[in-house]
Amino acid sequence: MVWKLSITALLLFSISSTRAQEEFVQTPSKYITEIPFRLLTGGIIVLKARIGNFPDSLNFILDTGSGGISLDSLTTARLQLKTEQSQRTIRGIAGIRKVKFWYNKPLHLPGLTVDSLNFHINDYDLLSSVYGEKIDGIIGFSFISRYILHINYDSSKIFVYTRGTVRYPRGGYLMKPLLVNIPVSSLTIRDETQVTGKFYFDTGAGMCLLLSSDFVEDSMFVRTKTRWKLSQAEGLGGKTPMKQGVVKQVKLGPYKFRSVPTYIFDDDFNITSYPFLGGLLGNDLLRRFNLIINYEKKDIHLLPNSHFREKFDYSYTGLGMYMVDGLVKVVDVMKNSPAEKAGFLPEDIIVSVDNDPRGSIQDFKNLMQYPGKKIKVIVYRNSQPVQLNLRVGSLLK
Repeated sequence: MVWKLSITALLLFSISSTRAQEEFVQTPSKYITEIPFRLLTGGIIVLKARIGNFPDSLNFILDTGSGGISLDSLTTARLQLKTEQSQRTIRGIAGIRKVKFWYNKPLHLPGLTVDSLNFHINDYDLLSSVYGEKIDGIIGFSFISRYILHINYDSSKIFVYTRGTVRYPRGGYLMKPLLVNIPVSSLTIRDETQVTGKFYFDTGAGMCLLLSSDFVEDSMFVRTKTRWKLSQAEGLGGKTPMKQGVVKQVKLGPYKFRSVPTYIFDDDFNITSYPFLGGLLGNDLLRRFNLIINYEKKDIHLLPNSHFREKFDYSYTGLGMYMVDGLVKVVDVMKNSPAEKAGFLPEDIIVSVDNDPRGSIQDFKNLMQYPGKKIKVIVYRNSQPVQLNLRVGSLLK
């Protein structure tokens, strides 16, 4: 039998087949603007932006480890912003506190205004002291989630795109992190043994790797009694003591890094929600990739850049110095550290490092990043100049 179809039937068949292949395709992502940035100690990203109707540019840290967007309390007071108390709390490595908000205000970036943001208010005076320049706020999830960001550490620029379809570059690795407000990635860490865990993906952390002591003790893959030195780190609520050393290997996707500088801390305020997380992966390691952050699709694409094979900073001084009232002041000296052996004391004012009396705190820290180097440091103590000779230590010894 020969089947014959009418023209109408053929048309209906054709239309039906076409419809079966239809699908809604998202609009391609479109370029909006580019934002220049600088890197501070530890790989921290700092960029310029304005808020509200104020003409002056402020310094913001771009931080995937922040679940919102925030302003410094001193900046808020200086600008006389009208804030409102809330019942919401935020947690950091050194404290938990309730916060005020500056509601429904715009953020002005080069070539882009972001409306209707709720800025929470926090105290970043300690961060300003650490970096030697005013930190006015932190830009996190509230901004990052609205766009696709290409962070290029080779050009020191952030390229901002609309949400939409995007083709990722060849030769990289596409992560699929867990994401609520802060991305969580999987890492494999090897030291005495090997362990795999989940960690915050945190561009706002000026370090390579931070582990909670609970994670370390339960997994028993690190020997903390050998080659681990007393140190501290700064975060929300103040300073917190830590141990500083090196783990043999960190594996992120297909990428392996050997002898990675690492901090271990007592997570008293449970910022890592252990046992869900083991700690955080910081920007001194992440800056070795150019990143595409696409929160809408829960994608983070990593592409090794020109910094990929740079040596890690293994220097150790045990010297806690901060910018206080325009002066570089010694605040903390770790026991049995190179700084203590060199004779540093709290309240010393550092005025010269390696015959450079004009350096900023960033310059002084950079000069102290070479293990084994002998450095001449001039301090003022009781209004008198004192010369100290510091030999920079190494985390590898």
